[in-house]
Amino acid sequence: MDIVEVETEAVAAAGVGAARTSPAGEWEREPHPSDSLRTFGAVIQALREHAGLSREELAAIVQYSKHTVESVELGRRMPDTPFVDRAEEALGNTGALRKAARYLTRGEAGLAAWFRRWARLEREAVSLCTYECRLVPGLLQSEAYARAVFEGTIPLRTDGELEAQLAARMERQAMMRERATVPFSFIVEEHVFRRRFGDAEAMRELFDHVLERSAPRNVTLQVVPLEGGLHACLDGPVRILETPAGQRLGYSEGQKNGRLISGPKEVSALCQRYETLRSQAPSPNESRALLERLRGEL
Repeated sequence: MDIVEVETEAVAAAGVGAARTSPAGEWEREPHPSDSLRTFGAVIQALREHAGLSREELAAIVQYSKHTVESVELGRRMPDTPFVDRAEEALGNTGALRKAARYLTRGEAGLAAWFRRWARLEREAVSLCTYECRLVPGLLQSEAYARAVFEGTIPLRTDGELEAQLAARMERQAMMRERATVPFSFIVEEHVFRRRFGDAEAMRELFDHVLERSAPRNVTLQVVPLEGGLHACLDGPVRILETPAGQRLGYSEGQKNGRLISGPKEVSALCQRYETLRSQAPSPNESRALLERLRGEL
């Protein structure tokens, strides 16, 4: 297992720069699930076992529950400063844990392993296009909607995992506010917005949130109406972005998996499908009027 410093540098190197240098085949592999939290947790576990301590015994020493120790070791929880300091003293007092803890980040803790590489690319993209036919795109979801989505995930998540996922989702949305000159394009099927969750107030909050997020000049939202008929993107949801180097990449996602697409021919086909649908879908103004009408019907 790599030390935390190496893992952190590897994560940083796997950003947009990698999109310019990695062979196409590399992008088609599912990202390695290890991140800084899991690496740190593995180090804690290795030092604990080397010291001959059980999780219960270490928990007693650091004055945290066995569940907390387990969560840290499995990379599911960000250790706070008291935990790190007490674990350091209990496991050799070499300074390694305190030093490694400086490189920890919770930015990816709530993201699926197969989505992390795309999430990094999103943060540097010079344009981003999203077609969705299953649910409201994550970048447009209200907090209540996102929570409902995560609560319905199978297998069920712990409260801590749910909060980590929710925090990661809201953090992703921040880039739309922070990157006001980057074009964000969304095409979403009308039936997605008609799918009920919660009560009428929760639905109104969702519509308000989507209308607010899609209001800036750099964001366009088009809603494909129910009577829109068949179209070019019926193979499923797709995302397309352009890197600062001018390379276009695609991303598709299914049940418990995701695939980053870099082959020029395949990406070109995705772009053509998206552009065809964008030319056929109602205008952003017409789409906003439809959402406002749906909200008024609640």
